[in-house]
Amino acid sequence: MKKRLFLAAIAAVSSIVACTPQSESNEESPLLLTKNIRFGEATLLTPEGKLLVGSFGTEELNPLNNEGKGYILEFTDTLSRTLIPNDGTLSAPKGLFIKDGYLFIADVGKMAVYNLTDSVIGAPKVVPFPEGELFVNDMALHGNTLYITVTNTGSIYSLDVSSPAKLDTAGLKPYITIPGANGIVIRNDTMYIASYPPDGTTTPDNVIYYIDNISTPVANKLFDRPGQYDGLALSDDGKRLYFTNWTGPEIGYYDLTTHSVEILDPGTELMGPARISLKDDTLYIPDLPNSKVVVLPLKK
Repeated sequence: MKKRLFLAAIAAVSSIVACTPQSESNEESPLLLTKNIRFGEATLLTPEGKLLVGSFGTEELNPLNNEGKGYILEFTDTLSRTLIPNDGTLSAPKGLFIKDGYLFIADVGKMAVYNLTDSVIGAPKVVPFPEGELFVNDMALHGNTLYITVTNTGSIYSLDVSSPAKLDTAGLKPYITIPGANGIVIRNDTMYIASYPPDGTTTPDNVIYYIDNISTPVANKLFDRPGQYDGLALSDDGKRLYFTNWTGPEIGYYDLTTHSVEILDPGTELMGPARISLKDDTLYIPDLPNSKVVVLPLKK
């Protein structure tokens, strides 16, 4: 199972069906961040405007490794420092999320929660997931409930995080199952979920899904455009849903007003675009296999 999931995580399918998009180019060349990144899958903009990048730190790319070499970098412009060292806790840090000064990190079979308000960041609170739930992947908050995806089973769990300092890990509850649940974002009461095929074989079910009302978990396909979708990000006005897709590979957005797909020109070669962040009309795109983050200004 682990070998199959690993191969799926670095696979790319050469074709994609339906909804042929137009390409949108950007005049500005992107900035590339590479300093101290070793297989960085996820990015996160902090409230202070810093960019966090999770790195595996391994010699070979393996999203399901248990080597304990993972770490979190904090970038200020192009300068980086180690925020969370490779202390043996993290192996393949994926989705990142901050609430009330606590950093939540999705990792292999678990979630780790660090208190960033301490003068010296100590050991994390570890939230283990049920047996077999290996590819713990991304997170999104609605109220005080954190929703967490697990790609290999398609499970999405909910967890009450109203008090991160007193996190009750027994409160981890199944919410819904969506094929290959990967990147996740929430706006108001609507949830969007990217689907990535865990066995590497893209099917018609590997699209982007949405749930209209979180209190009533019924998932629908946003479009019929199968791929290997990974990261998601919403524009501030909620009109554009940005996505990364290992098929292609490509990065683009779905216009929620016109119901059309646009593909962006990243200005550099991408191999495996992963967990994106968006702020101030700039996309931060981690290219996992290439150990770089593309800082892409969006066309106005």
